[in-house]
Amino acid sequence: MKIQAINGFKDILPEAVGRWQSIEQRARDIFERFGFQEIRMPILEKTELFVRSIGEATDVVEKEMYTFADKGITMRPEATASIMRAFIEHGLHVQQPVQRLYTIGPMFRHERPQKGRLRQFHQLDAEIIGAAEPRVDAELIAMGRMLLDELGLTVSLELNSLGCPVCRPPFKERLVAFLEQRREVLCDDCQRRTRTNPLRVLDCKKPSCRAVVQEAPSLLETLCPDCDRHFLEVRTALEELRIPFRINRFMVRGLDYYTRTTFEFLTTDLGAQAAVGAGGRYDGLIEQLGGPPLSGIGFAMGLERLVLLMEQQANNSLAAPSTDLFVAALGTALLAPCGQLVHALRQQGAKAAIDYSGRSLKAQLKQAGRSNARFTLIVGEDEWARGEAILRDMRTQEQRTFTLNGSPEEQARRLLALVGTAATSG
Repeated sequence: MKIQAINGFKDILPEAVGRWQSIEQRARDIFERFGFQEIRMPILEKTELFVRSIGEATDVVEKEMYTFADKGITMRPEATASIMRAFIEHGLHVQQPVQRLYTIGPMFRHERPQKGRLRQFHQLDAEIIGAAEPRVDAELIAMGRMLLDELGLTVSLELNSLGCPVCRPPFKERLVAFLEQRREVLCDDCQRRTRTNPLRVLDCKKPSCRAVVQEAPSLLETLCPDCDRHFLEVRTALEELRIPFRINRFMVRGLDYYTRTTFEFLTTDLGAQAAVGAGGRYDGLIEQLGGPPLSGIGFAMGLERLVLLMEQQANNSLAAPSTDLFVAALGTALLAPCGQLVHALRQQGAKAAIDYSGRSLKAQLKQAGRSNARFTLIVGEDEWARGEAILRDMRTQEQRTFTLNGSPEEQARRLLALVGTAATSG
């Protein structure tokens, strides 16, 4: 019986890894343009961290966490809480009042696997800690939009405000009163949420609940003056940056720590899972976890969904992994000197490959093609006796003679100079 991967846990095969790496590299480049630094946290954290930050009555904590109950530890279901724990533990605010941090890595949630949603999934996560200004919200959203634009993806941006501890409690009372009057048409989950986490009813995807929600009161109608002004300034800053958005008064996000600005980048190309990235402000979270009273805002993007969306939108801008030079050694006596040449090429920064099986030229040229080699250096026994090799351009099939004199390092330098010139002229 074959052992297969666990349901909801997926292998990322070599032919796909190149696309993942390209997305990650683009993200790192853009994040660093905005002054972010990378942080890496452990996968396991104390369960209390997520209960206190995400919220005990959220679906994530109630249903979806991988928890070792006897140890009191949990595999992280999201990154923000872990970053805040590390920020507080190491006193990063003492080093620099405003911290811009990002991380890339796996998260874990026990939910039903479907397209774009796995039990082990990967996220890009970016956080700005210690800045409360509305323009910071707009800047972070602009950074997320820039990443999606540079990946060639078509998305829309939706925006909302969830208010603060001043204006949210009165709204919750209004919302609960509204929902209780319509309790009999709500799904079982929303009947329970009405008492434990009523804002989550606004985000239910079931048709009966969505119909009820259309008439529900909006938090935007009851924002306190400070939150109303903050939200206006965020919208104004986005307009100044020419970033289009739509206000969605039903957007609440699934985690309790969100306050004020919340946002989602959406697509219609992934079926039910429309959010490619999402985030918001979480003023109060750091203090709640035992840290200083600092503001924060962040977002996360799912790598699986980014890859799916790139495939769905037929984005071929990311080239397949390739080899600069494939060396075809024809004869076992030539494997040693050709191997030395390949090693020297790699030392000098080239992606070089060699087949040590001693197969025929036809077989090795096929392998060079499968590895997407730009050039192949053919070294046969007759050519070796003359101190020569044949350099073939795999695109045009043009060939030229290459002289094999000097050390492997000298040959590699001359070969790379020749290949570089040919590649440029081609």
